[in-house]
Amino acid sequence: MGFGVVGQSFAKLLLSRSADLYSQYGIKPRIVACVDNNGSAISPAGLDPKRLLESKKTKGTVGAYEKGNTKFDPLQVIEKVDAEVMLECTPTDLNDAEPATSHITVAMRSSKHVICVNKGPLALAFPSLIELADYNGVMLRFSGTVGGGTPILEFAKRCLKGDRIISFHGILNGTTNYILSKMEEGRTYETAMNDAKEKGYAEANPSLDVDGFDAAAKLVIMANWVMGMKVTMKDIKRTGITNLRLSDVKNAAACGNAVKLLAVCDSRRLHVAPTEVAKTDPICVDGTLNAVTFMSEHSGQQTIIGRGAGGMETASAILRDLIEIREATFS
Repeated sequence: MGFGVVGQSFAKLLLSRSADLYSQYGIKPRIVACVDNNGSAISPAGLDPKRLLESKKTKGTVGAYEKGNTKFDPLQVIEKVDAEVMLECTPTDLNDAEPATSHITVAMRSSKHVICVNKGPLALAFPSLIELADYNGVMLRFSGTVGGGTPILEFAKRCLKGDRIISFHGILNGTTNYILSKMEEGRTYETAMNDAKEKGYAEANPSLDVDGFDAAAKLVIMANWVMGMKVTMKDIKRTGITNLRLSDVKNAAACGNAVKLLAVCDSRRLHVAPTEVAKTDPICVDGTLNAVTFMSEHSGQQTIIGRGAGGMETASAILRDLIEIREATFS
């Protein structure tokens, strides 16, 4: 569901990695249906990813895959197509998380596993979606929602297995980190923002990033998955970077610190806010990088750093989830 940057990147990944996916994991993923805003393409025998990409590029919709194939009802496609997994790749909406939540709900009720890279449904209804997955005996995976291709969620769940994570804090939004890095170089917020837009890091309307909504959504997902909480967006105290002045950044630098938009989760609080971080702290990364430090009971602090966004990076996370589902269902 959804064939934008991430969906197309996943199709390209399947094309480039088909041989080693079979040799390493014994899987040959087959796309049997694809839906975008303007149409759909369905084939039980499998759609050709190359042809899907060409249809999208030349005609603007996968509905052009076959003539006369543009009429569709997304929910009916999900319900009726014989598939094992539904990939939810539509754009994030943090107001009502639609149509993604409906896509996920219908998929689970029709016994399909779900891989979601859309933060909206998880930010607004994580506990109920996990319950729905358990009730229907399907898996819900979402590693691409936090950290893009960097396995932040997997690191917390698997690499620290046997230990207990007490708290974590991190830089979860690459756009704001880029802007703050440029301000540290002496640019004003406005010029740093314009630079981010020119490079494609910031949207024309960057509110989702600079007002802290994106980081808050990721914090919700991590708090639920890593810490076992049952929280949604309304439980996050959120402050963005729009009121930050160049003087604030310079004052922090004079003390050997950098200002970062930090997402924090511990036993007492869940918040997103501009925070001074020591430049010697491993979490103090520049540019569009993401970084998270986990504090665990026995092994102390562990920091994971990586690129937080990008079509191919997120597509690699989808593939990681797909392999996990495959291994779990055949174990």
